[in-house]
Amino acid sequence: MDQKHEMAVSKMRELVETQGIPTQKCLDQTFLRFLKAKSMNPEKAAMMFVEREKWREEFVPLGFIPESEIADQLGDKKIYLQGLTKIGQHPFLICISSRHFTSASKDPLQFKKFIVYLFDKAISSSFNEGKEIGNEKIMAAVDLKSFPYKSIDARGFTITCNLLKAYYPGRLGKMYMLNAPGFFVSFWRMFSVFLDKDIQERIIFVSSEKEKESFIKEIGGEILPEENGGQSKLIVVQDVIIHSQINDPMS
Repeated sequence: MDQKHEMAVSKMRELVETQGIPTQKCLDQTFLRFLKAKSMNPEKAAMMFVEREKWREEFVPLGFIPESEIADQLGDKKIYLQGLTKIGQHPFLICISSRHFTSASKDPLQFKKFIVYLFDKAISSSFNEGKEIGNEKIMAAVDLKSFPYKSIDARGFTITCNLLKAYYPGRLGKMYMLNAPGFFVSFWRMFSVFLDKDIQERIIFVSSEKEKESFIKEIGGEILPEENGGQSKLIVVQDVIIHSQINDPMS
């Protein structure tokens, strides 16, 4: 971290502490993620961090989301946590979109809890010797094979992106769209203009052979399921045991 970043982090810590929030356990890299999300403005970054802390205390009072509170979402078996990517050693989530139904986001509270559960578990899965470094990123893929038009869920995607932007700055590495049918590509062109620019840039459609080769190389055949060019079996997220998981993997 250069001197400019160190000064910004120091200032942000000071501002956060004036709000009555202790920062001794907060990593510099965590603060730096919030600073980058706010163009290195310590005042705005501190405000964002404080809001995130207050949200976390209210929305995740136990420090984690119990699986019993999202049983319906987990029951669809649509999200899989495959391990760490070959390049970057980032946790890799894959969604089988044909198993997702628009009714899933009609209960916004449960859907939000489900997304927080996914983010927290994925981040925790990449901890180094049980500890985080503060800038872990999530890699994800959405397999749109056999995806029906009626299952397009703009609300669910909006909820997910809003949570990322507000409470998980800097956590999304890339999100790959696989086997996208033509109607989804058309929908995406219209829908994506409403998303934050940073998130737009991290969503990548994989269609050509060259793009597929690049995707497989980055993620790694060892963790990619056979259906997507790898050698692994799908591992449903609730079956993955995270020994190093802590109550709040974000600070």
